[in-house]
Amino acid sequence: MIRQRRHALATQRTTRLEAFTDGVFAIAATLLVLDLTQYSPGKVDSDADMWAALGGMYELFLNFGLSFVLLCLMWMVHVQQFEHLARVDSTTVWLNNARLLFIVLVPFATNLTTEYSEWLAGRLAMPVTFFLAILFSWLQWGWAVRQREALMPDMSRADAVAYGRSSLSALLISAAVVVLAPWVGSAAFLLFFLDGLLTRVLRGKGD
Repeated sequence: MIRQRRHALATQRTTRLEAFTDGVFAIAATLLVLDLTQYSPGKVDSDADMWAALGGMYELFLNFGLSFVLLCLMWMVHVQQFEHLARVDSTTVWLNNARLLFIVLVPFATNLTTEYSEWLAGRLAMPVTFFLAILFSWLQWGWAVRQREALMPDMSRADAVAYGRSSLSALLISAAVVVLAPWVGSAAFLLFFLDGLLTRVLRGKGD
């Protein structure tokens, strides 16, 4: 039987959690390319055939690019969050693990959306996966704000709440993407271009 050696409310430094999270993001981003390498362009007898085959892969390239960019943006959010987190507790660790659960599913979800875009489940695979990953990122920051004195002693509550509105903006946009994806497919992800504007609006209302 494993005995608990630390108090349930104990905290720990962020170094190992950051390293683990960075590794998961890197692996997920790398695995995205498998869809491209496993695709066969078929018989090619000329340059024209080759260009036509590459053109036929546009959906593969589009979804690969979207997933890669969104993973990069989420990793940047992770980096920014941990710039402020001095320590983490068990709840923070498990919320982060829940986020990573959906990060590692991104290559699988991207493949489903590409291969089965004619079906509702296929069109929703990418949007729902990113929504859940962003949801747990938002919950993680919300928990850190609640435990600010232990986890972020150098950050004021007002600054922590204001920063959290950036995560709320991404969450609202990802929810809108889920709603629109059945109708417009991957084009719904273009809503993320509104993230900066929505963040400023939310911060303005908070002020």
